[in-house]
Amino acid sequence: MTPIIDVTEVTRTFGSGPAATAALRGINMTVGEGQLVALRGRSGSGKTTLLNIVGGLDAPDSGAVRIDGKDVTSMSEQQRVHLRRETVAYIFQSFSLLPGLSAAENAGVPLRIAGMAPKAREERVATMLTLVGLADHARHRPGELSGGQQQRVAIARALAPRPRLLLADEPTGQLDAETGKQIMRLIRSVVRSEGVTALLATHDPTLMDIADSVLHLTDGAILQES
Repeated sequence: MTPIIDVTEVTRTFGSGPAATAALRGINMTVGEGQLVALRGRSGSGKTTLLNIVGGLDAPDSGAVRIDGKDVTSMSEQQRVHLRRETVAYIFQSFSLLPGLSAAENAGVPLRIAGMAPKAREERVATMLTLVGLADHARHRPGELSGGQQQRVAIARALAPRPRLLLADEPTGQLDAETGKQIMRLIRSVVRSEGVTALLATHDPTLMDIADSVLHLTDGAILQES
């Protein structure tokens, strides 16, 4: 199986001196193409820090990260921006939708940034909104949608540019239990249909059941894989 994520001996410490906090302690991890992998751990275990480093939003103090064979840790900031536009997509706990735009316009933001032609953009957005079950809500603005519907728009937006890798940080953290289950199953379905590799940090037990594997983080170290 071709590795999309390859993390080798990654460390990250915040602060200095007696106040220093080791967020990651020699992380080694490989995620194969097409896998859905869950990162499990308590708050402060290092999940978000690891996601940020994998996606090029932060840099490790030592170690290396390769995404789709490219060394992220040696990239310039401009190269990391390109990586995030072309290869990596994000879903956050906060939906981060633009309140003045419709569901379709929000989902099309990354395609507009990429310079996709209007007709092709509209077709791709329509496909993604149908895929997440919101074809009838394309003209609705975030304030007119439920929390679960807003997260569905965020999923459509993340996957619209056809990324190779999806990173999600507590994507059901603001949702009730039943809606959270629906969103997790939707992520699984969309990841499969779009051929995306996914790394998700979550406390949601639903994901543990649908993930291909689960990495357990404790105090910045991977102590168990299941």
